[in-house]
Amino acid sequence: MPLRQSPIDNPQFSVSGLKAWYGKTLVLKGIEMQIPTGGVTAIIGPSGCGKSTFIRCLNRMHEIVPGARVEGSIVLEGQDINHPNVDPARLRRKVGMVFQKPNPFPTMTIRENVLAGLRLTKTSSKSNDAQIVERALRQAALWDEVKDELNKLGSGLSGGQQQRLCIARALAVDPDVILMDEPCSALDPIATARIEDLIHSLRENYTIVIVTHNMQQAARVSDRTAFFLMGELIEFNDTDSIFTKPTKQQTDEYITGKFG
Repeated sequence: MPLRQSPIDNPQFSVSGLKAWYGKTLVLKGIEMQIPTGGVTAIIGPSGCGKSTFIRCLNRMHEIVPGARVEGSIVLEGQDINHPNVDPARLRRKVGMVFQKPNPFPTMTIRENVLAGLRLTKTSSKSNDAQIVERALRQAALWDEVKDELNKLGSGLSGGQQQRLCIARALAVDPDVILMDEPCSALDPIATARIEDLIHSLRENYTIVIVTHNMQQAARVSDRTAFFLMGELIEFNDTDSIFTKPTKQQTDEYITGKFG
């Protein structure tokens, strides 16, 4: 049976009966979950368990895949984000996403990459561009490295720098939530440590939801951890409890390496 979570105060997202399909394949099987406001929530589980699909549902990225569909509700700020009146572009400004592989726009400069989201939503004021670029790059711990190279192509940066540039691009539109889908899986250990330090610095001001295959990373960066298995939420608790005293046998077997 899917997990039934106790209500929490002030959730960022209230997810109820969430099902998701790719074509005829049911990937999420009725998720019931409340994600608290603020801090870091990690989503763990074996490949194919629905982790990435779940967070893609949180800003309606799932629906851009041909043949994909969802049922159920995801309430953000009192409104179901799947309601026809919700503009997906505005939603994605509130709920930004950083993907597994760094994806700066290859023909854009560092400055243009940071401002890309504002341009797309037609909410930029060129008089404020310089301040926005500096703020976002400082938040992404990249300003000191690129402040004299803002007119160079973002694609010329190292992999770790590119990922921090993508984080700066998400931060530039002043979101409430940052979704991160395996943000370190393509990075070396030094770049990974920089991203983890960045997550720690952002947790006070944003709600962060991170999908990771690395359980040590989940333990290091998150306040809460959700364990998904075969499209169901098996257990969701504070991270220390998940890793030291899980209540579900499947969770214990996964974190101790008996499968996955």
